Amino acid sequence: MFLLGMGIVSENLQNLAANRVRDVISKLAETPILSVLAGVVITVLIQSSGTVTAMLVGLATAGVVTLDQVMGIILGTGIGTTITTQLLSLDVASIGLPIFGFAYVIQFLAEKRVLNRFAQAIMGFGLMFFGLEVIGWGTMALKEAALFEETLTYFKSNPLAMVAITAIFTALVRSSATVVGIAMSMAMSGIISVGDAFYWVYGANVGTTATALLAAAGSNSVGRQVAWAHSLHKILMVALFYFFTPQIAKLITTGNAARDVANAHLLFNLTGAIIFFPFIRQTARWIQKIVPKRSGENEFSVKYLDRATFESPSVVLAHAERECLRMADIVLGMIKDSISLMHDENTDMVADLRGRDNRVDLLNREISLFITKFMSTDDAELHRQMVRLFSFASDLESAADVIDNSIIELAEKKHALKLEFSKEGWKELETLHAAVMEVAELSVSCFQLQSPDLAAKVVFKKRVIRKMEKMLREAHIERMVAGRKESINTSSIYLDVLSDYRRIVGLFATHVYSFLKAR
Repeated sequence: MFLLGMGIVSENLQNLAANRVRDVISKLAETPILSVLAGVVITVLIQSSGTVTAMLVGLATAGVVTLDQVMGIILGTGIGTTITTQLLSLDVASIGLPIFGFAYVIQFLAEKRVLNRFAQAIMGFGLMFFGLEVIGWGTMALKEAALFEETLTYFKSNPLAMVAITAIFTALVRSSATVVGIAMSMAMSGIISVGDAFYWVYGANVGTTATALLAAAGSNSVGRQVAWAHSLHKILMVALFYFFTPQIAKLITTGNAARDVANAHLLFNLTGAIIFFPFIRQTARWIQKIVPKRSGENEFSVKYLDRATFESPSVVLAHAERECLRMADIVLGMIKDSISLMHDENTDMVADLRGRDNRVDLLNREISLFITKFMSTDDAELHRQMVRLFSFASDLESAADVIDNSIIELAEKKHALKLEFSKEGWKELETLHAAVMEVAELSVSCFQLQSPDLAAKVVFKKRVIRKMEKMLREAHIERMVAGRKESINTSSIYLDVLSDYRRIVGLFATHVYSFLKAR
């Protein structure tokens, strides 16, 4: 129940954040203090520092962020995990079910999606609080178990073994808050002392690094460096605290076991952030030395842009256009593969599509920075062409985001619920997808050749797709009225996919309208 509640909280808080967590990371990572704050906030939303760090590994692997930029976020993730345990330490376990029931009524009656999501998040917290109470019941019963007492006595006399076993358990459940919550319940039951709970806190913090280390397997050097930066930070902090644990425990003990354990978790992570924050850049250099680039490893980056070489605006324009076309090829590939993902469950393809979206983000950022350095030209035509490139790159990035933030999630939802579209629905969806691919390819050709004929074709095809989408919606509704089970069960997913493909067509057509207007 605790883990289920945490999952509900995480899902709904992320949806309230409009799934723009990665964008927030890439924008706030530039400033160290803001990156720490971003790490705190995002971890509260995701409810897992390991998952946030795994996300950082993906962004770093794609080149969207650097090791220097994410070091602050890594420090912030540790603090973010303590927010949940601080909430759990309040005397709220006994009112978990009333909170859940009240929030359930609100979400049942709520008509606005935001309020519904917020109420569901509160329901999740209610389950977490009640789950903590159930854990407390269990620990009280364990006091009577001789085998448990013997095992616990062994671990109390071997703190390193306690750290190791709690780290393994944290890696399995992928939640340090769960492990700290169990330690909190055991301390409240008098089974362990606050000093013993510190070793649970150490294990929970070390164990949460497993998610990022697994995500870094097979990634490039930057991705591995991010994962190891997270791991080594936790290990060094455990080494720093370990030998002074009895003294620190005595210092923070107040008699309120729940608060004391939560404060131990907070003290550990807050101290780690304070100690390492002034040395972010030095630590990054050290990590880069101990986790070097492998021989023959190629990191994804820009291919045609070289800010130091090109001084002529016309040359800038030519190379930025080549980079835009490279970016367009990636987006076209994402659109092409999206229909396969909708048809068959494929976790590898999901990871690959998200990786390609990260590459698109990188190229869009670099193209934008490159062009803006030369936007001050007095040549009106060159200025117009640069704006055209800037806008096209932005539209491509938005199209990739539609796949990453919407179509992938719809496919995952469809497969998780074991749903299947009707045969007619599949055929119609494949027809629409083929039309979308045609428009996207025509749009890219029009961008490259600046052809009025191709522009006219894109506009015509866009209107055809608009009519096609309307017809497909009507056909789908007719199947629902006829009582087709597949159509009824997949209705929301199917209609959302139609809308997403139409959005992609609209984004690819934007530059065409600007081109025709300028003629």
